[in-house]
Amino acid sequence: MKLVDQLHFNLQLLRRHRLRTGLLLLSITVGVASVIMLTSLGEGARRYVEQEFSSLGNQLLIVLPGRTETTGGAPPIYGTTPRDLTIADAEALGQLPGISRFAPIIAGTGRVSYRSFARDVITIGTNADFFPVRRLSLSLGQGLPADAASLAAPVCVLGARLKRELFGNANPINQWLRIGDYRYRVVGVLAERGESLGLDMRDMAIIPLRSAEALFNSPGLFRVLLEMKPQVSQELIKDRVRQTIRRRHEGEDDVTLISQDSVLSAFNEILTTLTAAVAAIASISLIVAGVLIMNISLISVSQRRAEIGLLKALGASGAAVRQLFIGEALMLAAVGTLIGIAVGEAVVALALRLFPDFPLAAPWWAELAAALIAIGCGLLFSWYPANKAAGLDPVRAMRGEPR
Repeated sequence: MKLVDQLHFNLQLLRRHRLRTGLLLLSITVGVASVIMLTSLGEGARRYVEQEFSSLGNQLLIVLPGRTETTGGAPPIYGTTPRDLTIADAEALGQLPGISRFAPIIAGTGRVSYRSFARDVITIGTNADFFPVRRLSLSLGQGLPADAASLAAPVCVLGARLKRELFGNANPINQWLRIGDYRYRVVGVLAERGESLGLDMRDMAIIPLRSAEALFNSPGLFRVLLEMKPQVSQELIKDRVRQTIRRRHEGEDDVTLISQDSVLSAFNEILTTLTAAVAAIASISLIVAGVLIMNISLISVSQRRAEIGLLKALGASGAAVRQLFIGEALMLAAVGTLIGIAVGEAVVALALRLFPDFPLAAPWWAELAAALIAIGCGLLFSWYPANKAAGLDPVRAMRGEPR
């Protein structure tokens, strides 16, 4: 039988059994669409993490006090360490060849109050380089003064949410507020931005480094951010940092170095594995669809015994009959796959419009895998019913006798 004739025969059959065809198409469509939608969530999470880290630049090295083995993940916000990392240490690191900017940080929780409004927020003490190192922009005013690392100037920069809760729609620039026991003049407001490296930049106050030292009565640094120059070897910079720390800390290598690449690599590995696992779980629905194809094909064989017997009596071989049943299953799988891909992509596109900040996207391999699994299941689970049809005796089949 020619391929065109076989396709025409199968199309007529599918049109005659619209309900059965619709149910089979629905099961395959749901399975394929599920694979695409679920993998798009995993891929979206991976891209979101990558986007967050890329917003910091690709040459950031984080120095934390205390020697720990770190393989990835966000560095701890607070913790005790055997030796403080001092402002002098940070300045020495900032002078290393290959370092373009450095930002020492003292962090703590301070009570910020303005008139009758008060909130406990994370307060950061740092220098003027903190803003370009962290790729922070301002919606109002200006950043910290150039001498923020050496003078305890009574100025502060507020996060966008903190500004709204304290000042509403009013302009906060040059207004005075209180953080702990000290008064500060607002000189700037950060542009809207979410969490980054475990810190919510919208709900934060930033003050000069020496002001934070007095506010928290702590000379020890929370961490130091180092921005490396382009095309500089990251491993070379790490070696120089450790040598500097050993020289200043009596031979002790008591700092932890975290690079963006290592953290991002760990996140990527975890999220890629999670996405693949979710795709495997979603593929179970395609296997269920394959079982449904087999069951319905077996019913079809029993219902079409006379038709199969007539075909074989007219000269159709067992292989031709087998091809009819397998071709029917493959047509259903192919059409269901195309509809499933279209539905999955449409849902992802709609979700992107509703949540534009989360970069949902189905990875290319998810669509390919869904198509291969759907067609593979159609072929696998139709083989037994097709073989059963091919082995029918034409005379007994036309009489309606059992095989």
